[in-house]
Amino acid sequence: MSTLKVALIQTNIKWLDISANLAALEQQLSDCKAVDLILLPETFATGFAMARPAARVDSDGGQILIWLKAMAERHQAVIAGSVFVTHRDKIANRFYWVWPNGETKYYDKRHLFRLGNEGDHVIAGQAREVFNINGVRILPQVCYDLRFPVWARNQNDYDVLVNVANWPAARRKIWDTLLQARAIENQAYVLGVNRIGQDGFNVQHSGGTVAYDFKGDILALVEDHCAGVLYSNLDLDALAEFKQQFPAYLDADSFSLLD
Repeated sequence: MSTLKVALIQTNIKWLDISANLAALEQQLSDCKAVDLILLPETFATGFAMARPAARVDSDGGQILIWLKAMAERHQAVIAGSVFVTHRDKIANRFYWVWPNGETKYYDKRHLFRLGNEGDHVIAGQAREVFNINGVRILPQVCYDLRFPVWARNQNDYDVLVNVANWPAARRKIWDTLLQARAIENQAYVLGVNRIGQDGFNVQHSGGTVAYDFKGDILALVEDHCAGVLYSNLDLDALAEFKQQFPAYLDADSFSLLD
C-alpha cells in the first residue's frame, strides 16, 4: 500500500477504572472510520499503576484484550495499546497489536524506568519486534524506550516508529525533542501517543500526541491538555522517494544488538 491511515488517541486515563476508561475510548472512537491503525496510550485502561493488582490482567490479556479484539473488528482496523500482564513472578508492560480478524501480536517494553522502580515489578522485554500492516513495517516502542536510540536504530527494516507513553509534563520537552530526533535519524515516520491529566501519584501529563514525517516535520498534533483523536495519512511513496534522493541510511554504521 502507498498510504497508512492512522488514528492516535489522546485521553485522560482514570486511575484504576477500567470500565470508565474503555467507555471513554469507545466514545472517542465512535466517529473513527476508514483507518488502518488505531493507537492508544501506554496502560490506557488503568493508568501506570504497576504495583496495584487491580492494574494487572491475566497472561491471556483478560477483559482488556477481549475489548481490543471487539474494537478492532468494529472499526476494521488494527488497534494497539499497552497493558500490565502477569508474567512469571512479575508483570510485563505488554504492547498488544490486534487485527480485525482477531490475530494478536505484542511487544514487551524493553527499557524499564529506573527512577520509578519499574524493574521491581516489570520484567524487561527481550525481543525487538517489527509488525506489518498491509506492507507497511512498524517498529513498536513504549515510553522510556524513546531515550535509547540504539534500540530504535533503523536497519532499513521499518517505515514507521510508534511510541505510546505516560510521559509526564515535567519532562515534556524531552518527549518532543526525542520523537523528532528519532524521525530524522531513522528516516522514518514517527507517531507519539501520550495521555493527559493527573494520575494516582499526582503526576501531571500534558499530552503531546503527534505525527512526524521522515524529515522531522510535524504532520498533525493534538492540542495540549485536551482529549482528542489525531488523524494522519502516512505517504509511503513519499518516504521511498526521499530515501532514494537522500540515502543516508546506506552510510549507517553496522552493529548488532546484544542481550
